[in-house]
Amino acid sequence: MKKICVLGLGYIGLPTASILATHGFKVIGVDVNEKVIDSINHCHIDTIEPGLDALVSSAVKSVSLEAKLEPEKADAFIICVPTPLTNDHKADLSYVRKAAKGIVSCLRKNNLVILESTVPPGTTTEVVAHILERSGLRAGEDFYLAYCPERVLPGKILKELVENDRVIGGINSQSTQMAKEVYQSFVTAKIHLTDSTTAEMTKLVENIFRDVNIAFANEVSKICDRFNLDVWQVVGLANKHPRVNVLRPGPGVGGHCTAVDPWFIIQKAPKDAKFIRTAREINDSMPDHVVEKVDRAIKKMEIKDPIIGCLGITYKANVDDLRESPALKIVKILINKGYKVRVCEPNVDKHDEFDLYSLEETVGNADCLLILVAHEEFVGTDFAVVLGKMRNKIIIDTTGILKGRGQESFGMSGSMVG
Repeated sequence: MKKICVLGLGYIGLPTASILATHGFKVIGVDVNEKVIDSINHCHIDTIEPGLDALVSSAVKSVSLEAKLEPEKADAFIICVPTPLTNDHKADLSYVRKAAKGIVSCLRKNNLVILESTVPPGTTTEVVAHILERSGLRAGEDFYLAYCPERVLPGKILKELVENDRVIGGINSQSTQMAKEVYQSFVTAKIHLTDSTTAEMTKLVENIFRDVNIAFANEVSKICDRFNLDVWQVVGLANKHPRVNVLRPGPGVGGHCTAVDPWFIIQKAPKDAKFIRTAREINDSMPDHVVEKVDRAIKKMEIKDPIIGCLGITYKANVDDLRESPALKIVKILINKGYKVRVCEPNVDKHDEFDLYSLEETVGNADCLLILVAHEEFVGTDFAVVLGKMRNKIIIDTTGILKGRGQESFGMSGSMVG
């Protein structure tokens, strides 16, 4: 295989296309967004993912990577399109279907198609294979089809694409082996071979594992609030046990995987996924829980026309990714409740629904300050100085960055400092 067509040039597709282009393949990257296509072809990447800008520039300048609006004939096709949730918490496979339909006219005998998008179990065989067979070719006989999920963390994508183990599941053994040839060209870790449905389920289980464990931590946080206990101390002491590792609580769970993928299993096995559903509901309830803490604090101090400062709106620290961000949900809830809200987000240039402020503007004369994301800019902030600039001294820390920094001397207490 010499030529690969990558469909979807987002958080996973563009890094994957760029790595393949710098490992001996001619790569055509496909996206429906003309601005994305133009940006890539002019070597300008609007993301803070470390190293990606330089990698894309190198691949484009060497003519190994070219971005286009439509797929074209190739030896292999990799589908890296989004799979968001519908309003009723079902997997929206419309992007996957559209990508597969776009390949049909380009598909030739002995081609390989790889699906990387996170999907419910059975999607590769029950959806993608059927669409591709409209070409007149039979899956597993005339062309080959496999599922290979991404397993990377934003902020470390290029490193983890190369160094993390990969799971590859073909619809038959030859499909699996052909897909392995593609990934072993750049993956330095182990490659584990299985069938496509097992690989699909494996990807979901990985993210659900984190979701249910975070849900436990968040439920503990709620209970600690009820008893006026410091959840960070409780979790820290519990983790002194050699067989206990409670995760950190927070304002919820975000991102394109952990907050979404559990619903794919709930959709396919609603009667069996009871624990998974409960965990998802706990994590989804956390933004409202944080807002309730704000309401109680404002009411207790009888503050009129309060100003609420919010630090961070991305779904995790030190990235610009807003997908499913609980911090962003909190900000929107506060605004809808009529609060005057100032938002500081150092990793995002602007937001369509509200203004962004500097850290100094956000805390100045604020009555309540919410630490929603542990960006390094906030971790390094002297909150003793911050308190001096606030009108009323309420700080609610949903991240735990104040723990161990003498916050008691600031007059703060509680599981999420307030």
